[in-house]
Amino acid sequence: MPDSFTNTSESATRCPGEAVKGMTMDVRDLRRRLQISEQSLRQVNELILDPDNEIVNALLEVVAEYGGPEEINRKAEEARRLDSLLARLRESGSPYFEQLEWLTEQRDRGAFVSISDFRRQVLGDKADGMAFGDESAVTLEISALQFFPWLIAEARQAIERRELMPGRYIRVRCMEEQCADQGDTLAVAAAMQVIGASYVETLDTKGTDGSNVHLGGPETITGYFGGIGQPNDHAIRWVDEFLHYFTSYGVRQVLNINPGTVLLGYFLHKLGIDIEFKISVYMGNDNPYAALWTLIGAKLFSREDGTTSLIGFNWSNSVNNETIIKTSKLRHALGFEDVVRFEHHITETYRSIVIQPYDRTDELLELAEQVPNISAKHEGGIPAVDASRDHPSDILEYFLPKKEIEEKGMMPLLERNYLDKHDALNHTARRLTESGLSFIAAPNLHKP
Repeated sequence: MPDSFTNTSESATRCPGEAVKGMTMDVRDLRRRLQISEQSLRQVNELILDPDNEIVNALLEVVAEYGGPEEINRKAEEARRLDSLLARLRESGSPYFEQLEWLTEQRDRGAFVSISDFRRQVLGDKADGMAFGDESAVTLEISALQFFPWLIAEARQAIERRELMPGRYIRVRCMEEQCADQGDTLAVAAAMQVIGASYVETLDTKGTDGSNVHLGGPETITGYFGGIGQPNDHAIRWVDEFLHYFTSYGVRQVLNINPGTVLLGYFLHKLGIDIEFKISVYMGNDNPYAALWTLIGAKLFSREDGTTSLIGFNWSNSVNNETIIKTSKLRHALGFEDVVRFEHHITETYRSIVIQPYDRTDELLELAEQVPNISAKHEGGIPAVDASRDHPSDILEYFLPKKEIEEKGMMPLLERNYLDKHDALNHTARRLTESGLSFIAAPNLHKP
């Protein structure tokens, strides 16, 4: 891997016979030209604060309809309370209530493997004398937890096999469908508090909902190259949907796929609303300049305490370690090292997203020694295992309605795919442990 982004190969960047140009100007003089003027910053502020700015007014009107930032936060806090979530499940007669009781009982009796015992399983007695770098612990992340019962199946396996549960979960199931499914949304929200993990939901307001009228199936695939989008007024609809689930279910973190809704996410937090978001891999951030642009926006609209709503930054699958390491320095310089988590795909679904085999575990081990606050995202099983299944994992199946899945008898197959991701996550945890590196699993389940 090269030490810098400078391409030293003439043939790769120049036409044959073209002369190589030497440096003719002091770099320090060039750098000074990049300074943002106070006048430019003032003009940006004036534009945002202009009472005739229609697009900012549209955002403020939605926020006002929900009662303003303080009322929105109050409602979200009430909706998020564990006793409130459990009461709603119990009153609705959801079967998930008893499963949550079981999960809580297993947590309270210490049924899950401790971190020290897991390390002994991997290293034997040698683990007791080793020091693990907790300051750069890698968050163990899994995607996608589509159905609450999968979490219970995962927990049962983890107890039986002395395995780790993830410290972070990503969900991409249709919000409207899951809310109507025996309290699935409530159950997952409650479970995350029981086990101490963070999680992200994916809102329904996006280009694949029919709003991008020019997108269809595979015959319009090139239309997806610029992203599925959130066209026209859908950015404001996204805000409305976000605030609905924030105030009704306490959903704090959502996936973000569009530059417009990224900006609106910054604005909401700046207004005082305690929402957060993670940028999706579908945003295509694949170089340090794209990352810098995103982080600059976060800094410009951060609060006085230095926090931002950008809580997770998912890199493109094409990104290399060099880019992540260089951008980590930018993140640190802007004061976001403890705020913005870098989320990196270690495995991917076997079908419909990347060329296989895709396994970035070895690269992760190098990163973990240098880059703090990073997560290892497992979107697929170990490639060799996934490929051997009668039904390998497929990212397109994330968007299948539950009714269709059940009619086709696919639920056991998809659950198996999910548990393969769980296995891949534990494989990563073992590799980290063998290298003397630390990880973050579900903290309420896995004691030190």
